[in-house]
Amino acid sequence: MNLLEYYQNQHPVNDHFVTRKTQLPSKGDLNLYGVRGAGKTSLILDLITEEDDEHTLYIDLEDPNLIFHRIDSVTLQQFIDKNGITLLILDHYTKSMLPSFPNVERLIVVTRTALADNAFTPIELFPLDYEEFLAFESSSSQSRGFNHFLRLGTLPLLARSQKSSTQVMKRFFQSSFDSNEQKLLLILAQHHTKHLTTHQIYTFAKEKFKVSKDWLYRTMKLFIQEKLVLFIDDRYQKSGKKMLLFDFAFAKYLTTGQPFIMQFDTMIALALMKHHIDVRTLGIHGYVTTENELIIPAPFESEESLWVKSQNKFSLYKKYGIKKVTIVTVANHYEYTIDKLHFEALPFNEWSVLHNEE
Repeated sequence: MNLLEYYQNQHPVNDHFVTRKTQLPSKGDLNLYGVRGAGKTSLILDLITEEDDEHTLYIDLEDPNLIFHRIDSVTLQQFIDKNGITLLILDHYTKSMLPSFPNVERLIVVTRTALADNAFTPIELFPLDYEEFLAFESSSSQSRGFNHFLRLGTLPLLARSQKSSTQVMKRFFQSSFDSNEQKLLLILAQHHTKHLTTHQIYTFAKEKFKVSKDWLYRTMKLFIQEKLVLFIDDRYQKSGKKMLLFDFAFAKYLTTGQPFIMQFDTMIALALMKHHIDVRTLGIHGYVTTENELIIPAPFESEESLWVKSQNKFSLYKKYGIKKVTIVTVANHYEYTIDKLHFEALPFNEWSVLHNEE
């Protein structure tokens, strides 16, 4: 039995699949893409359970059997034609693995970054948002769910794991990144949420390990394209952009002494991005949407304390044309108005659902 016959007869399955908000269209060629660890393979394996096994071919291009037995386009096309394959899935595909894609009734290609090919419908999969995380949770308690979300983060493999989160995170870190990428991620975690340029990151990195400028700039470009690393423009501060890693729990795992406010701030920024809300930072004062809504992370701030701070910063809000201020908290709920500018505080679990509905 050759490898292609083996793949056709051995479809892997999901043990505990939880439905995601991102759904795959039932027809057409698709490019499912997203950051590593987002759950792309699980989504694909769930789709396979609804397909005709006899005419479906799933190939995991990270299978070690392919290291010395590469698949070429001609052999793959011959197998498709001979066996009447109507659905071909190429998982973990990277650029130029094949000189051309085979001709098949339906093709799904799974990648980290979007293919530059208009023949595919692009479908981006992010890691879990808060609502999706709760679907993985067995606890019905909202407060417990929030605490678990804070501890475990947005990666599906953490959310569904019953084992130590530290051990699962360690396995993800060691298996998903090569040695130099791991070192770079450690540098990025140390400067998580700071305003940085790529040149500054290179300066920090070369102090810690041997690295070429070309490699670092190239790798940072790939990290940004994959959305492992996110940079947010600032309306207030022009030196550098605010840098975030793609998962707040992962960033905490890679460093020590990360304060709660930093995690909470990142939770809010990532929630905005996952819900496709374009924002810029306003210095250290929060996030501004294109509708000039200012979103302030303030997990435990009381109404009295925020009111005083709002009075002190009111001229800044006016200068930048802020039309509404939303204060995201852990549990507090209050609202007030200063000179026709409305301020409303909402707990994170309510706020994240509201933004998802917009």
